[in-house]
Amino acid sequence: AQRLGQSKGKDPRWPPNDSRTNDILGLCKRDPGGARVISHYAGQDATDAFMAFHLDKALVRKYMSSLLIGELAPDQPSSEPSKNELLVEDFRELRTTVERMGLLQPNHLFFFLLLLHILLLDAAAWLTIWYFGSSLLPFLFSALLLGTVQAQAGWLQHDFGHLSVFSKSKWNHLVHKFVIGHLKGAPASWWNHLHFQHHAKPNCFRKDPDVNMHPLFFALGKTLSVELGMKKKKFMPYNHQHKYFFIIGPPALVPLYFQWYIFYFAVQRRQWVDLAWMLTFYIRFFLTYMPLLGVKGLLGLFLLARFIESNWFVWVTQMNHIPMHIDYDKNVDWLSTQLQATCNVHQSLFNDWFSGHLNFQIEHHLFPTMPRHNYWKVAPLVKSLCAKHDIEYQSKPLFTAFADIVHSLKDSGELWLDAYLHK
Repeated sequence: AQRLGQSKGKDPRWPPNDSRTNDILGLCKRDPGGARVISHYAGQDATDAFMAFHLDKALVRKYMSSLLIGELAPDQPSSEPSKNELLVEDFRELRTTVERMGLLQPNHLFFFLLLLHILLLDAAAWLTIWYFGSSLLPFLFSALLLGTVQAQAGWLQHDFGHLSVFSKSKWNHLVHKFVIGHLKGAPASWWNHLHFQHHAKPNCFRKDPDVNMHPLFFALGKTLSVELGMKKKKFMPYNHQHKYFFIIGPPALVPLYFQWYIFYFAVQRRQWVDLAWMLTFYIRFFLTYMPLLGVKGLLGLFLLARFIESNWFVWVTQMNHIPMHIDYDKNVDWLSTQLQATCNVHQSLFNDWFSGHLNFQIEHHLFPTMPRHNYWKVAPLVKSLCAKHDIEYQSKPLFTAFADIVHSLKDSGELWLDAYLHK
């Protein structure tokens, strides 16, 4: 098992003066997923997370060989008491089946066509204004096309970021920088820093950055909302959060927060390569649209496209997680960790395209390096395993999933208010 020892002597097998402490700190700095992903598993069995995130496991183990503390004695338990040992074994058997079926092998033509349709939409956006002029109707249509490009490029960069397209990590990392940097104007390192934490510990407060909006903006989850109310904390009128979500959530996240923060992140962490890729996007956008629209028209088109992208991004990414269980990390098994924090949206050609196949969020979280075109193939196997262990497998219509975001915010806001006033 890949058990990660805690530094500073918290684990007796990991003395604070041992040189291996420095070794693992060095490994954390080199790991593409970032140091926090590793630290989130400090003192825990990270076997299934390790298997989920890495393509070339033999190569990674070479880097880890110097960190080996020892082997468990045959009479020592190999599973943690907080985890269902039978469920862990069954899931690992499922992963072996998935690998044997070839479901982790990508179809390169599929991803080429995805990239091609994004490039064609991007070209169509410029051609619309070039041919029809900058009057209102072509301007709005071009903005819609550009917003679609940004959303779809977001789903595609997600594939490369998860190493789902090429068999070699370095090729995934290289094209990832092109898609997120040149097509979207964002740094790959920023995405890696946030997103792998989310996958390692989804909906775990203080470990999943996606729920860091609690408690500054929203009260999330039943347990955390009650805890917040009992502590008499009120950063926002949470009992109205299902209303102000429509103001500070979908329309504002990308234009008002991500847009400036990505530059701060790249500069503050000295990610100069990522910054260079980002600048190619803004230079290209300026050079292609400035002669057609002027400064005001250029800024208006850019902000409107970001507004469309932001709404698209927030509704899709939050529909699978915000209505689900949100709490502190309880160190349960990998399958339970993902299923209690994740739900699916029913399959259809539109839903698959609209969400970048993130309507299969359960399968994606269980097998993050699996190419998205294979999610539907593994879904029946996952459902069968969940039924065997009496674990709820949630799947719902698209607009029900959207509505559940608002309903869950309303419910947690009411729980906060009740605890704030009466407990």
